[in-house]
Amino acid sequence: MRLTGRLSWRDLGKPRADKAHGKTVEVTGFPVTVLPTPTADHFLMTAELGCCQGCVPSNPLAVIEVIADRPLKLGNGAVRVTGTLHVGCDPEGWRYQLHGAELVRGLSRRSMLAASPLFCLPVTTMAQTTDGTAVDTHSHAGNLIRAAYGQGLIDVASPMKQGGLSVVCLCIVGDSPVIGVQNGRIRPLREPKPGQLYDFSKVQFAKLHELARSQGMPIVRTAADLRAARSSRPSVIVTSEGADWLEGRIERVDEAYQRWQLRQLQLTHYHPNELGDIQTEPSVHGGLTDFGAEVIRRCNALGIVVDVAHGTFELVKRAVATTSKPLLLSHTGLGNRPSPWTRLITSDHARAIASTGGVVGIWPVQDVANVSSYASGIARMVDVVGVDHVGIGTDQMGLLGPSSLPSYADLPQLAAALSSRFKPDEISKLLGGNYRRVFEAAVA
Repeated sequence: MRLTGRLSWRDLGKPRADKAHGKTVEVTGFPVTVLPTPTADHFLMTAELGCCQGCVPSNPLAVIEVIADRPLKLGNGAVRVTGTLHVGCDPEGWRYQLHGAELVRGLSRRSMLAASPLFCLPVTTMAQTTDGTAVDTHSHAGNLIRAAYGQGLIDVASPMKQGGLSVVCLCIVGDSPVIGVQNGRIRPLREPKPGQLYDFSKVQFAKLHELARSQGMPIVRTAADLRAARSSRPSVIVTSEGADWLEGRIERVDEAYQRWQLRQLQLTHYHPNELGDIQTEPSVHGGLTDFGAEVIRRCNALGIVVDVAHGTFELVKRAVATTSKPLLLSHTGLGNRPSPWTRLITSDHARAIASTGGVVGIWPVQDVANVSSYASGIARMVDVVGVDHVGIGTDQMGLLGPSSLPSYADLPQLAAALSSRFKPDEISKLLGGNYRRVFEAAVA
């Protein structure tokens, strides 16, 4: 089947998708079936992982109905499917259907050439691979968020090996029980009960350790562990997105360090907590609080990477003045004119992180047309802070919408896209070397 275009979830409801009626397109998403099944010839596809038909959005612009001539192997994660797009207006049916669907298991050289206007990858870079030392600074891979609520864990080690990713900073979510989607964005929905987030953090940490243990992934505790980590045997850095479970108690930093081998702590998330203000809600503290500064100093002393993602610029400025170690901002993008409540950052915000010797991890969500758009976002940040201060933070399986790097197996495509702009040693820095330097400095 000849590929003529790659469909983005953001295209649905727009002229680009409607004009593709009758054409062969490719789309990546998560299959949803009525009952769990390893194969299906008729299923729905959404931009994010669901657990059942009840999780399918009612919005017809958020779902594609997939119809295949033979059963397709679905697996437990995202799939890439190609077929003929049908755009309909049946009020009882889905607006977008993919007929004659087939799985795409990897693009051949000929297929890549046919898609070159879409991928924008130079022909000479098709064989580009990673060096096996890449690090994702922020991820929920393995279905970790939903596993804490009873869903099963899925394979993350295999795509890491396939794509050349050596280490994943795997995150629990500190405020998970009290946040949710409201009016299209994640917001705090309620205040937690005393002890609720602390108790739930223990459930999540236990699931994270279960994932690492069951998939044979060593947990990185020291600089030596990280230096030894290679994609042939992927490793995990225990990470928390949001420190809400501290509940104002500094001794819990030590507890998580010892009991759960926590080595990366993001101060804030989507629920305003005792540590400081967040980008997506009105300021209540004026930046980093005194307790937040105390947590940074304790992390510095113990050997925990401090992540200031989701924090306001005011929080970051005080964090820069407080820390004795490089800071991480694990997942964001460059915004020239940030709007209120954005998760993007300004050039000054990024330079503040770099001034500590730190790293800004780039999100694959600003323009999800293809992997080249991700490479462009990385390059834009390099232009601001330099090649020594940029990394990748995919937020895999933690996104509300699509990603331009939906699988770690696609990492060689990102390396190929970067090769048109950067030298091999610079690509190695961007895909993991810079983060490795920050981690080593933090745990020393």
